[in-house]
Amino acid sequence: PIFFIRDPTLFPSFIHTQKRNPETHLKDADMFWDFLTLRPESMHQVLYLFGDRGIPDGYRFMNGYGSHTFKLVNAQGVAHWVKFHYKSNQGIKNLSVDRAAELASSDPDYAIRDLYNAISKGDCPSWVFYIQVMTMAQAENCKFNPFDLTKVWPHSDFPLIRVGRFVLDRNPKNYFA
Repeated sequence: PIFFIRDPTLFPSFIHTQKRNPETHLKDADMFWDFLTLRPESMHQVLYLFGDRGIPDGYRFMNGYGSHTFKLVNAQGVAHWVKFHYKSNQGIKNLSVDRAAELASSDPDYAIRDLYNAISKGDCPSWVFYIQVMTMAQAENCKFNPFDLTKVWPHSDFPLIRVGRFVLDRNPKNYFA
C-alpha cells in the first residue's frame, strides 16, 4: 500500500539502487541500503517488505493495492479521492527467505505456474475490491498529505468500502495476442 519515496524526482535514483554497480558491474547491496538510510520516509515500506508479508507464496496469496491516490468522479459530477485495496480470498501465505531463494534458482516461474495451474483446475482465485474515499474538503484539511506514497490512509478515518469481487476464472489462450 506504500512506496519507498515520496519525491518523484528520486525515482530514477531509487531504480539505480537495484541495478549493478556502475563501476564494477557487480551486485551491490550497499547502493540500496545507502539510499534508504538517507530517506527516513522509506522505513514503512522497508518494514513491510522485510517483514512477514515480504515474500508472497505466489500471486493467489497476496493482497494488492493501488499505492497512488486516484480521482474518481461520480454520476453527479462530484469528484472524490480514492485508494484501491484488493484483499485475497485465499488468505495471505508467505515464503521463508530460504524457500524463496531455493525457488528463485530452481523454479523462477513458480508463482506464474501456481496461478495458471490453479485456474486450470477450477480453483479460481478471487479478491474483494475495496476503496477508501476522501472528499475534496477532507483532502484540503487533512493532517497529512493524502498523495504521499509513503503514507497509508487510516482506516478509522477512511474506512474500507466494499465495491465488489473479481475472479480469475480462465487462463489466456495466447499471451502474444
